[in-house]
Amino acid sequence: MRNSWLLAWREFLERWNNRSFRWMLILGPCLMVLTIYLLLLSGNQGTNKMKVLIADPANLLEGKIASNPIENVQYFFYDDYVELNPFKTSPKFNEFDALVEVNEKVLINKKVFLFYKESPSLALKMKLKFDLERRVEEVMITQFTTMSEEDFRSIKQPLNIDFRNVNDPYGQSSDEVGWVGFSLGYMMMFFIAFFGTNITRSINREKSSRISEVLLASVRPHQLMMGKIAGNWLASLVQLGVWFALVGIGLVILKTWIVPEFFTPEYLQGVQVTGSQLKELGLEANAPQNDQVQLVYQRINYLWLLPNFFLFFIGTYWVFASFFTVMGAMSGDHSDGQQFAIPTWILLSLSIFSGYNAMAFPESGLTDFFTYFPWTSGMVAMVKLAVGVSPMEYLFLCVAWILQMVVGTVCVVFAGRIFKQGILSFDHKASFRQLAFWLRKS
Repeated sequence: MRNSWLLAWREFLERWNNRSFRWMLILGPCLMVLTIYLLLLSGNQGTNKMKVLIADPANLLEGKIASNPIENVQYFFYDDYVELNPFKTSPKFNEFDALVEVNEKVLINKKVFLFYKESPSLALKMKLKFDLERRVEEVMITQFTTMSEEDFRSIKQPLNIDFRNVNDPYGQSSDEVGWVGFSLGYMMMFFIAFFGTNITRSINREKSSRISEVLLASVRPHQLMMGKIAGNWLASLVQLGVWFALVGIGLVILKTWIVPEFFTPEYLQGVQVTGSQLKELGLEANAPQNDQVQLVYQRINYLWLLPNFFLFFIGTYWVFASFFTVMGAMSGDHSDGQQFAIPTWILLSLSIFSGYNAMAFPESGLTDFFTYFPWTSGMVAMVKLAVGVSPMEYLFLCVAWILQMVVGTVCVVFAGRIFKQGILSFDHKASFRQLAFWLRKS
């Protein structure tokens, strides 16, 4: 075991002394933070002008809404119910960009649905929410209380406006958290492919330079193999750890200095907004006012996802690394082992597909299969953990992880036999027949 760790440290130092490895420690997180910044900006996109049709069959708002109208927003009232399909397709409603449903229930449940044809910008959403809530307050004060507006607003509940696309009225395509898990799984596959390929290249290089013969005079073949697997594993963990730490610092910098207006808006369509007005609107200081900002800073449970990410990264790396080692031991030269790379890249591609399938069809039998198939369970686990799992479902994921470790260990045992016979073989004709021969010979 001591020899394996010495070889692992040698392999790690070889990775560390590579200039591109050290550059990527800094460049990689910077690119990730830049990507997150563009994601946050994308949540602030959308139209700044809108014609809003308010369906008010009970004439609750009495045909008026904004005391200080602006040119960007025009309100039109309709004294009957409007179904969603006619609003989308009827020429009668073509000129309108959004539909607001108002009925007597809004005075009780404080909830209004706004269906838009083109997504409004953050500033426009704030303006619509401000106008609608102020008008509903006026109606409630007039009809149900004898309080002043100031007293009523000190105790009232904020109006909840649910913005929805007319083509997705039930919000079924809102799976951003699932995509977070998919992205983490994709990163896992990227690191496994990158550092796993290093294992194959290292074995081929040492076989060609005859260094492996010198090493095998002091260590056993399986120790050399384990050293290469562990060394690249340590390098990948170091890089991942630095990446996550620097990205975390980058998120703090974004929130504090780059996009603070996404958390504490200082204006509302040209109107200065105070802390008390934010509270009246149902907003809080330092609370995200953007769906993407909310996703990154509130909806992702980092303390839950990151430890599980490293857990399943270890299991998935263990499974794949044995395949990369087999390829290096089997190949006679750099090009000869390409035929053995095909199954591994197929498995990597299958892992990517399994993550998408887990998001689209989480309850399907195929997703259940991918959950326990060792080469795809890491990706599926990240998607499920991001969306949320029950204690029993998490127990099943732990079983899948144990299965990964067992299968990976079995693969390493077989890889060790091939390694023992093939490590000193070079310039031979690699074939599956040769693989079977070495396994029988072991």
